[in-house]
Amino acid sequence: MHLTKIWVFALGVALVDAFQDTSPFFFFSTSELLLSSPQIASASSLTEKLSSSLDKCPSDTYVIVSQPKANAVDFSSRRSAPYLRKRLSGKDEHVRSSFSVADVLGVLDTEALQSSLEEKCQAGLMTVDASTGSFATIDDMKPRVIRVDFPPLPAAGRAAKLAENDAFLASILDLLPSPKYTVIYTTTPITTDQQALVSESRVYEMDNHFPGSTHMNLKRDFSIHGRNSSDNATLSDGPLFEKYQFFTPGIFMGLFVALLLLSILYVAIAGVASLQVSYAAFDKEMGPTAQKGKQH
Repeated sequence: MHLTKIWVFALGVALVDAFQDTSPFFFFSTSELLLSSPQIASASSLTEKLSSSLDKCPSDTYVIVSQPKANAVDFSSRRSAPYLRKRLSGKDEHVRSSFSVADVLGVLDTEALQSSLEEKCQAGLMTVDASTGSFATIDDMKPRVIRVDFPPLPAAGRAAKLAENDAFLASILDLLPSPKYTVIYTTTPITTDQQALVSESRVYEMDNHFPGSTHMNLKRDFSIHGRNSSDNATLSDGPLFEKYQFFTPGIFMGLFVALLLLSILYVAIAGVASLQVSYAAFDKEMGPTAQKGKQH
């Protein structure tokens, strides 16, 4: 067990050292955009590519997301960012184009993208403080750039924090007045000081045999504040029917068996009720024929 733990730790450190200056990038839009999806790209080339693609202002809302201190391994789990994974995998019918880059060399210049969109698309700027879990309600269809800046990911509990941030972003997109939007999801690399702490935390989580019982106290809310403000909209964790499964396979099989048994019972009762027997069949025969039968 200890040998395996040390080997996994060494492998994680080697991978982090190989890509310590890289971080993932995600992009999806409800508009048709011709974009390729390279595995490795520099931040400067990616910035030029996005600027040229968004030059014609295909959307009404442009959401620029910043997630510091993240790498591609953080997004590999299906539980870390389920809503982001759904939109990138083509399971969202509203998303028409998407691509991702696993390793971006350097940091994307979001300020240049923001300035370009404000100038070319005549878009206003709106900043969302992700720590409060609320943002001003949008009532018009004017072009707008929304900046969503998340705090850096901690060394421990990174998947849970990513899932919380992912639900927050999904709530923002659900409350947009226009269905035409583009999301630019940027990240920054993990610093050298955090690399060892993150690797040790991942080894501990892999060695934990009972994650369900030890992590039941994870918080699912956003610590929402400022509810007394009349111009703020409180956000939920996302659509209710996407968060929970109300119609499980067990319930489906139980209903199917109950329906089958009720149909069998109905056929049996209908068959018994359809039997027609004459009352004379139960009367004792007293005629000459019955007397001849007795004589024989």
